Amino acid sequence: MDLIEKATVMHYHRHRIGQYSLGTAESLGWRNANSQRMRYEVLVMAGDLNGASVLDIGSGYGDLKAFLDQRFTDFDYIGVDQQPEFIDEARARYHGFPRTRFYQSDFITASLPQVDYVFASGALGYRCDNENYYTDMILKLYGCAAKVFSFNMLDKQHFPAHDLLVGHDREAVLAFSRTLAPRVVWFDDYLPDDFTVLLHRD
Repeated sequence: MDLIEKATVMHYHRHRIGQYSLGTAESLGWRNANSQRMRYEVLVMAGDLNGASVLDIGSGYGDLKAFLDQRFTDFDYIGVDQQPEFIDEARARYHGFPRTRFYQSDFITASLPQVDYVFASGALGYRCDNENYYTDMILKLYGCAAKVFSFNMLDKQHFPAHDLLVGHDREAVLAFSRTLAPRVVWFDDYLPDDFTVLLHRD
């Protein structure tokens, strides 16, 4: 993404914060909290996160952290987002929580840590003129995952045209994923315009 594209994403979320209020799922770009939760339920089919290390790309307010806390224990969580408003709110919510860190950073250019599981929910849904951007990001994020990289994308067969958000060719994404990982699992039965891909190391 170039600087104009990144600035457009930040402006989009600031507009939605003004429209839906800081801290809401809608300000993150989701239809509602239920659609966000449904995506999380599929993402965490990646494996047993008890005692694991987790990197959440495009972490927003840390909602995935709260979701994981209801299901797993003793895990390390790192959230990364470029939107300062999101990170400020996440740090306020989780102040004093052990083994929980949030960083305001551009995950495209940042040096990211090696962890067991990498999650990207919605982070690969923004329009970009660079046709290699999405495969480059899948490659980079998979490279950070010792066990599984789990991500979702909008399905271009069902997602309507949008000025900022973009749907993807599921079969092309799966074909590329299979060139990287020995085992690729995918789901498209939880929402009509979304699919999730899990790239396993084993």
